Amino acid sequence: MKRLLRFAQIIYNIYAALLFLAGLIIVFLLALPTALAGTIRGGNFIYRCCIVWADCWYFLVAIRHQNIGALPQAGDTFVYVANHRSWMDATIVPKAFREPLRALAKAETARIPVFGFIYRRAAVMVDRSSPEARRRSVARLKAALRKGLSILVFPEGTFNESKEPLAEFYDGAFRIAIETEMPIKPVLFLDAHERMPYGRYFSLNPGPCRVLFLEAIPVAGLKIEDLNVLREQVRSRMLAALLQMQTTGQEA
Repeated sequence: MKRLLRFAQIIYNIYAALLFLAGLIIVFLLALPTALAGTIRGGNFIYRCCIVWADCWYFLVAIRHQNIGALPQAGDTFVYVANHRSWMDATIVPKAFREPLRALAKAETARIPVFGFIYRRAAVMVDRSSPEARRRSVARLKAALRKGLSILVFPEGTFNESKEPLAEFYDGAFRIAIETEMPIKPVLFLDAHERMPYGRYFSLNPGPCRVLFLEAIPVAGLKIEDLNVLREQVRSRMLAALLQMQTTGQEA
């Protein structure tokens, strides 16, 4: 029976991967003309295409997305921070955030054929090995905020492969929030790891995929000297919410 179930999961994953690639190619073709549309307009158009693509893909692979908690309102601008435990997170972003934003992404993703072309125009790439590249990425994120676009940062820096619910946070998102006086909105991808465990091949499976929005944390009046306190306040709030979901049996 286990072999049969595993075989069915492999077939399901091949089916999901083919649909994923087909959707990416369509978005890629739509994105080609946006190279001349400018960073903001072009990026926003690509992001909206990704929303449609994600909606179709989730429906066809029987993954049920749900946004819960203190949902943002149209026109809100935040520095979003989210946990990061699965490759599934890239598909969750356009499902969770229904208005264009700019996510901070590793420069390595830009090298992936087709996907990288889309990501370079709808996200902000960062090469953490280069201080100058990091400064340019921060400047682009701040510019997006000034134009009314929210930004999304995974403060753990990379995938959390530990057994802990959250890894330690880096300072970047909190420094940007303080310097721009933009409130921080913590977000938790609750079921991403269950839908697609990191590091396991052919592991995607259908089911719920919930995103929990926590209350925004204002930063007006804070100074850089308050950065460590703010970072730990946000992490503590996210960790407490994760543990609460686990103890109440609400985590998939």
